[in-house]
Amino acid sequence: MAKYTWVEKDTCIACGACGATAPDIYDYDDEGIAEVIYKSDCNRGNTAIPEDLYDDLDDASDGCPTDSIKIADEPFNKEG
Repeated sequence: MAKYTWVEKDTCIACGACGATAPDIYDYDDEGIAEVIYKSDCNRGNTAIPEDLYDDLDDASDGCPTDSIKIADEPFNKEG
């Protein structure tokens, strides 16, 4: 089953934990707020994350102090 991820930017505190844990999935915008970058997803939550990155995905979510990282089995279809 595919997994999708999205960062709730309104609650992200730019701590850097997700980018350090899952640099292939998350990076930071110009304001230092995390966003999904995997395959140019642009934080829309539409790009399936491959199984070989699931551990990084789960570690990033578990390490987020504000629970801003969302993971689901269906696309989020956000506007970015």
